[in-house]
Amino acid sequence: MPDASGERDPLYEELRAYEGRTMVEHGTGKDPVNTPMIRHWCEAMGHPVPPDGSAPATMLQVWIMGGLSGHAPGAGRTSTYDDLFGLLDAAGYRSIVATDCEQEYLAPLRPGQLISYNGVVEAVSPRKTTALGTGYFLTTRTDIRADGVLAGTHRFRVLKYAPAAKRPSPATPPPAEAPRRPRPVVNRDNAGYWQAIERDRRLLIQRCTGCGTLRLPWLPGCNACGSPEWDTLPAAGPGTVFSYVVMHHPPFPAFDPPYAVALVELAEGVRLLGNVVGVPCDKVRVGAPVVLDFQVVDGDLTVPVFRAAGTEAAG
Repeated sequence: MPDASGERDPLYEELRAYEGRTMVEHGTGKDPVNTPMIRHWCEAMGHPVPPDGSAPATMLQVWIMGGLSGHAPGAGRTSTYDDLFGLLDAAGYRSIVATDCEQEYLAPLRPGQLISYNGVVEAVSPRKTTALGTGYFLTTRTDIRADGVLAGTHRFRVLKYAPAAKRPSPATPPPAEAPRRPRPVVNRDNAGYWQAIERDRRLLIQRCTGCGTLRLPWLPGCNACGSPEWDTLPAAGPGTVFSYVVMHHPPFPAFDPPYAVALVELAEGVRLLGNVVGVPCDKVRVGAPVVLDFQVVDGDLTVPVFRAAGTEAAG
């Protein structure tokens, strides 16, 4: 049979022979439909738990998945899918991408029901050329039963393809200006905070003059008593790492990953986010002592950072 270009495709004839072949026969779910799994799925997806306790319809595939440990050897599975993939791999179609899935729901799944399923290769498309490359769309169909009654059908489609040749790179563009870090939003509520950092290299903490509550970042009013009156006190400098992350990805202009960003609890009891400097990012630890420091970036922006205790100032 010819492909989309009108040429005869002997490989497609071999692939079509797999249509209708069984992939899984009399497979069984690892667990009966159960309330804890329904609740966990709903919490993860932000989906309300159905009032009648049944599983949300879109959980259909969950009950047949093998999880981290996979399915037991055999488990009704045949070599059909592996053989089909092997044929395509041998012909050079070694890449794969999922393209879409379709589900049809026929009956609700309720706690206690036992799940069984059968799977077949439903269709193989003629050779297609896509933006990713040239290959074949493979569609599988899985019929899922609850206590022997058909509850739904799951169709899954992938493209098995040979990647398209990369286009030649365009001419090297002229060097661009070095990217600059995003600037903080300075307004009437926090201008004094940034002025003290820039002018005096001091970190000022707001203090409510009504109840004495400290706050950072600055706010127009006290979130404890509501008073709009306040003054400031300078942070002494010492603190400890309360929590942290090491940023690897995604890369962001003007930042050079990996780097550590920590939530630091200052000696005064308030917390502030900032980079940890003076120590490799993989050596940062919760509870580690740090000292407030200031760093000039892009030549004109001063930001607070936290220097690992005992290391030299950032400058």
